[in-house]
Amino acid sequence: MEFRHLGRSGLLISEISYGNWITHGSQIEEEAALSCVRAALEVGITTFDTADVYAGTKAEAVLGRALKGERREGLEILTKVYWPTGPGRNDRGLSRKHIMESINGSLRRLQTDYVDLYQAHRYDYATPLEETMEAFADVVHSGKAHYIGVSEWKASEIRAAHALARELKIQLISNQPQYSMLWRVIEGEVVPTSQELGVSQIVFSPIAQGVLTGKYLPGQEPPAGSRATDTSGGAGFIARFMSDEVLTRVQRLKPLAEQAGLSMAQLAVAWVLQNPNVSSAIVGASRPEQVHDNVKAAGVKLDAELLKAIDEIVDPITERDPAKTQSPAQRP
Repeated sequence: MEFRHLGRSGLLISEISYGNWITHGSQIEEEAALSCVRAALEVGITTFDTADVYAGTKAEAVLGRALKGERREGLEILTKVYWPTGPGRNDRGLSRKHIMESINGSLRRLQTDYVDLYQAHRYDYATPLEETMEAFADVVHSGKAHYIGVSEWKASEIRAAHALARELKIQLISNQPQYSMLWRVIEGEVVPTSQELGVSQIVFSPIAQGVLTGKYLPGQEPPAGSRATDTSGGAGFIARFMSDEVLTRVQRLKPLAEQAGLSMAQLAVAWVLQNPNVSSAIVGASRPEQVHDNVKAAGVKLDAELLKAIDEIVDPITERDPAKTQSPAQRP
């Protein structure tokens, strides 16, 4: 396993991090989830990403149980706040009330005294940014989180939050966006701004929810049990990549993966890690062997000729519009 600094901080995280969105507490049984976490630990992954909203708070609890007994100082545990975690009007967003209540709930479920990175899961247009950042500062100063990050924020939002963080003497060091060969919306604005400010990307969906593994074939039904058949959330998210045009072009990547001596998944993960502003690629798994496969992308260097060949195949189907980075306009 290779490690990279997160932003301009001294914190090192594993190039491949393990995330449990959709899977833990939802798509797979707990014993399978625990097996995947054990596999991640075995291959050297030390960074684990979750969120309070995943599986209605169950994902955090599963991760907490899976990591119990591990040396806490040897792990980097990341979680997030924003989406609804209860029926109340204040059980959502980035108000001081919700942040303070959410960090306590996350720590309880994760069975830890602190998280290494506490992230704003989206931008909250219904709460003043100053209120949000002051609450985050109190979370950090109380020792419940070491660093602050955001997820799917626009460049202008990251810049404003970073300035407030400096005033409040806390470190905003990361953004967690979707990023893959097929979804490159951060490259135009978010990445240049982040590089200027000393903010890194921890990217999710580097395999485009499994599409870049090549297992989904044009004109055919998705494999049984795959994410495209998961009605609890996976199928809706992956739908944008399931057109025959996309799937046909993805199949054309197979010879390039073979040329590089990589599986399709390894090629996809290695591709996002070629971006110097990316500190880690989050991978999920429903089986331990998927963890073992994905982790082989760590440390891989793709040559310029191969990167050019990839671009030529995927360019017509790649989304690059910076406006696609967006948060809900208003909390309901």
